[in-house]
Amino acid sequence: MRIIGGKVKGRRLQTPSKGKAKHSCQSIRPTADKAREALFSIISSEVESAAVLDLYAGTGALGLEALSRGAELAVFVDNNTSAVQVIRRNITLCGFSDNSFVFKRDLSKGLSFLTEGLPEKIFSVVFVDPPYRKGIAAKMLGKLANSSLLSPQALVVIEEDAFAELPTQVAGLTLVDRRRYGDTGFWFYRRN
Repeated sequence: MRIIGGKVKGRRLQTPSKGKAKHSCQSIRPTADKAREALFSIISSEVESAAVLDLYAGTGALGLEALSRGAELAVFVDNNTSAVQVIRRNITLCGFSDNSFVFKRDLSKGLSFLTEGLPEKIFSVVFVDPPYRKGIAAKMLGKLANSSLLSPQALVVIEEDAFAELPTQVAGLTLVDRRRYGDTGFWFYRRN
């Protein structure tokens, strides 16, 4: 797993262990390099100077790719201790410590923690990459749509199983595009 483009193109990222330990990352499924490359080919113009929110961040690959391609800030959120440690190591490996924030939080409890202690509280690009086939993506879309975290032109990218069914509209967010890459699907939402 590596950074595909930008300032730190080619930088190898660490991935979490898949062991049986209490805080191992058996549920982490990093976005494949080819799928990530396709995604960033589509959204490249959105990323430049963006404030990025990477929810269910896993290894941090999506947010780090955005930083490598010119995003100004990335906020990473995951609930797994091992994942948070890997994200922090990957941020250091890529040299993005000055414009990255990492939170260990259970996102099922909401997003209100993001309105405290961050220099940027409005995001122009949001990645949502929860465990597949659990209905989490649609719930998070609702939380994002009803939050004050999105800029007026924000792009929300959902990564889910390619054959999942996601709504075409959730509160103020509307599906504007959908792409499939093998077993991976990307849904692109914007404010109405």
